[in-house]
Amino acid sequence: MYRSTGFVSFVLRRLTGIALVLYLIAHIWVIGSVNGGTELFNSRLAAVQTPIFKLAEVALLAAVVYHAFDGVRLLIVHYFDVTEYRKSLFYAAFVVSAILTIAGGLPILLFAFQG
Repeated sequence: MYRSTGFVSFVLRRLTGIALVLYLIAHIWVIGSVNGGTELFNSRLAAVQTPIFKLAEVALLAAVVYHAFDGVRLLIVHYFDVTEYRKSLFYAAFVVSAILTIAGGLPILLFAFQG
């Protein structure tokens, strides 16, 4: 049970959902500081522009892309009744998510770590 693609998908979907909620909280924290004045907003904005946060942005990108493609996979399995292809669809969603994360993450990292 714990080694099936269904369980892995279940766990990854929950983890990416939690990551998206945590990002939303951080986003509101930074954007909401605009009401505290320019100095507070600039200090929070500077905190999230560090290289460690650029790595976190790539992780966020991975979470968003995987969560979206896994959701589409679930819709396909449910509405088109293709349960025999669940494992293949999981691997396809995972691979497409990985490719898009790499394609979107490389520019973020190259920009963050350029001299």
